[in-house]
Amino acid sequence: MAEKEAGPKKATLARTVKDKWRSKHWYTVRAPSLFNHAEIGETMASEPEQIIGRTLETTLQEISGGADIGKAHIKLRFQIDRISGEKTAESRFIGHELTSDYVRRLARRKRSKIDTSLLVTTKDGVQIIVKPVAVGEQRLQTRLQAELRLRLRSLLTEEAQKKTGAEFVREMLGGDLGKLLAHGLKSLYPLKKIEIRRSEVLGTIEVTPSAEPAGDAVAGAEAPAMTDSAPSAPADA
Repeated sequence: MAEKEAGPKKATLARTVKDKWRSKHWYTVRAPSLFNHAEIGETMASEPEQIIGRTLETTLQEISGGADIGKAHIKLRFQIDRISGEKTAESRFIGHELTSDYVRRLARRKRSKIDTSLLVTTKDGVQIIVKPVAVGEQRLQTRLQAELRLRLRSLLTEEAQKKTGAEFVREMLGGDLGKLLAHGLKSLYPLKKIEIRRSEVLGTIEVTPSAEPAGDAVAGAEAPAMTDSAPSAPADA
């Protein structure tokens, strides 16, 4: 008897699953104006409210349509915050991260890697957690690393206070911030490379009409050549 009842139950369950799938719709997700409202993906839901809060990830190379060749190591994160059309959702930029293999290549053997993390506030009140990484060409003394780290945090705080959230993010992804930090630290030691390996935007970035899209930006930059570099510092014994 039990075997006879199993057939109808399975058919009902299959029909229910199929009906739920048919009730779902695809929504196109767009990046904010800082990235020129580029399409960053699609997501599915039966009701529009269900996609609010979902996060999507893409790369700087993908969001630029392939124009930024070689920027696949820069991952951008977005969170859906509203529905703007029948099947269109808008998102906000919530941060970026460099791929782990790219970061590992930065700090190869016999190089010093200086990491830190701090919360900065831009002049328009946007709070951003930034995690820079600075790489020296050789092993550095512990005391020198501490001095570099302290100066690095001070420079980041000062630069954020001078810029709007959109300007700061554009500098961060475009590499100008890395160049500025390298220049500010060269009196202590000429670092090989400085990048912001990870960021987290705690607010919403508003873009003024004069702000340029960051879709073709590049994260990180080689430190500029130093003509008045300080002497190399030996590592601690």
